[in-house]
Amino acid sequence: MTGFFHETAFYGSDDDFLALVVPFLEDGLRAGEGVVVACAQWNTGLLRDALGDDVLYLPGADQYSRPSESIAVYRDFFRDHTEAGARQLRVVGDVPHPGTGASWDWWARYEAAVNQAYAEFPVWGLCPYDTRTTPADVLADVVSTHPNIATAPGAHEVNPGFREGLPGTKQVEDELERCAPLVDLVGVSAGAVREAVGSAIDAIALSEDCAHDVVYAASEIVTNGLTHGVAPVRFRLWADDRRVLVAVSDRGCGPSDPLAGLVPTTATRTAGLGLWILHRTCDYVSMGQDSDGFTVRVSVGGHT
Repeated sequence: MTGFFHETAFYGSDDDFLALVVPFLEDGLRAGEGVVVACAQWNTGLLRDALGDDVLYLPGADQYSRPSESIAVYRDFFRDHTEAGARQLRVVGDVPHPGTGASWDWWARYEAAVNQAYAEFPVWGLCPYDTRTTPADVLADVVSTHPNIATAPGAHEVNPGFREGLPGTKQVEDELERCAPLVDLVGVSAGAVREAVGSAIDAIALSEDCAHDVVYAASEIVTNGLTHGVAPVRFRLWADDRRVLVAVSDRGCGPSDPLAGLVPTTATRTAGLGLWILHRTCDYVSMGQDSDGFTVRVSVGGHT
């Protein structure tokens, strides 16, 4: 097998999970492949009891608060092992979602992005999802982002539900948006937005780093909207005593590349690298279509 083989599976009990995953990993061990478990604590415990220390256990994606960090860590891992001579790696990993307490939008984009982000590596990645805890809309995104599916133990099939590009995740309104925004501007420059943001967050108990992240995020996404979006560009800011939310909307379609923001790029002068910095520094970044058009939401100062 060459390149990244991205597969999902669904299970409804711990026994079902083990029946799907243990043979997958044991086949890799028998073939002399590198075998890796990168699951959350519970599933890691189940697999450790079943397989002992014959496999390598890594922190699961839930240990990384941002999918851009997961991609960077796993790419480094895959590259190191490939350069050291590994011909094939098998990896089973959990992906955070609302059923495990995580916001889904950027993890849905992660599942789409890794089809490209890991494509150069000889990795067979299995992403099992627990139907007891995974919401239905998440399961729909999972089906659309995985080219392959394990329908039963040992049954690895092409997934007819796979679709290239971004998943169909809908934008979810942040709880702060239930109140009127502290700042609401249309058709202004990035400089004017930076000034308005600085004044608005002055009385909020943010660390110096978080305050800098809010100003940078506001400036970056307004600049991207003005450069790549369709006018009018609207900027809004909400806050409580611990967290700031900014949202920038325009009438364009937004980026179609699943990698946008999740990996660094210098393909354009104003987008790409700056968006990636947001994904590495802010607490949450959501991107997609809503009633206002294409909207980027950025939360700083607490987890949503």
